[in-house]
Amino acid sequence: MQVSVETTSNIERRMTIGVPAQEIDQAVEKRLQHTARTVKMNGFRPGKVPMSVVKRRFGDGVRQEIVSEVMRESYVKALEEQDISPAGWPRFEPKTMEAGKDLEFIAVFEVLPEIELGDLSKVEVEKLTADITEKDIDNMIDNLRRQQATMKSVKRKSKKKDIVNIDFKGLIDGEAFEGGSAEGHKLTLGSGQMIPGFEDGIIGGKAGEELEIEVTFPEDYQNEELAGKAAKFEIKINEVEEPILPELDREFFTKFGIEAEDETAFREEVKKNMARELKQAVSTKVKNDLVDGLLAVTELDVPQALVDQEIDRLRQDAVQRFGGQMDPKQLPAELFTDQAQRRVKTGLLFQELVKKNDLKAAPEQVDEKIQEIASTYEQPEEVIAHFNSDPQQKAQIESAVLEDAVVDFVLTQAKVKEKKVKYEEAVQAAQQQR
Repeated sequence: MQVSVETTSNIERRMTIGVPAQEIDQAVEKRLQHTARTVKMNGFRPGKVPMSVVKRRFGDGVRQEIVSEVMRESYVKALEEQDISPAGWPRFEPKTMEAGKDLEFIAVFEVLPEIELGDLSKVEVEKLTADITEKDIDNMIDNLRRQQATMKSVKRKSKKKDIVNIDFKGLIDGEAFEGGSAEGHKLTLGSGQMIPGFEDGIIGGKAGEELEIEVTFPEDYQNEELAGKAAKFEIKINEVEEPILPELDREFFTKFGIEAEDETAFREEVKKNMARELKQAVSTKVKNDLVDGLLAVTELDVPQALVDQEIDRLRQDAVQRFGGQMDPKQLPAELFTDQAQRRVKTGLLFQELVKKNDLKAAPEQVDEKIQEIASTYEQPEEVIAHFNSDPQQKAQIESAVLEDAVVDFVLTQAKVKEKKVKYEEAVQAAQQQR
């Protein structure tokens, strides 16, 4: 077998492989002999079909099978000989395939890029800090109560946190615009779901009233055709509903998996959950800032094969998340390309940092991570036992701990700026980056 490798880019290789005709012919002959022993043909007893008949009937098909198998096997063997690790499966380009001649073909494939890490001291990270105040806890409990609220239709003027059922039609320069109309739309006043001024214009209105409000779309509005434009909305209020909040009692506490005797104990548990959420939010923002910084200081070519694999994973996640029965392949790849490229780049950068700096997931850190996760469950001992008895689950925890080690290492060299914010701002900042 003859092998030559051409480097066509930082990550693409063209490997030319030649296989002697004799090797192909011998494999074809052996396969045909096996076929002759097993094939059933009219006019012949099993195992007695003449070889000439077998070759005439099956020769071309058998040769195609053998050539395909030899190409795959030769490619794998050539990779081992050349000590090359591909990033994905190749594209084969046959050059010579005629019977009686040496087989020659080209395998085009990608390899992992050689990464030259940028200057880590130029990576800038904003680390948010926040305190959890009594008002924050009050707001969280209020949100929890509203999740369990029952609704009561009212005739009074609407106010913040009421839910209104409205019909509306938006007009710009007297013309209706796409996406600017709806009927039977339910809106929580003060939630900020609509553009600035829309909800404020409804507050104080009653069921049955018709209103006209004038608003201006924000300059950074997602629809560029509407950004910065003034609009008038014709609104009819169909119904105003007031949420009736549940009492803070044991029945309410248990709906959130909290066993508390009184409101004081419930508040303590809520505060613990908020602290966990805050820690995760701060960590998420730090990691996102850090990845942005690493990508800014490091040039990195991405193997398309890895991006395609990540797109497939994101497609499957999307279908599972929304409970659909559709084939993930029906989702356009373009929806996931940017996210897939970022994930692949992040993975390659983190692997390089692990290798260059000999970073490891210490066993005690893995155990600590498992205990942290288990603490959120009612039976933490069972959760810990599950992770320790399932190698695949534990490997995922080890991977997460190693990722944390990479973040911690980069933070020792990066420019880290702390910023004090409110609890809600910290949580929302992380959510906006997801």
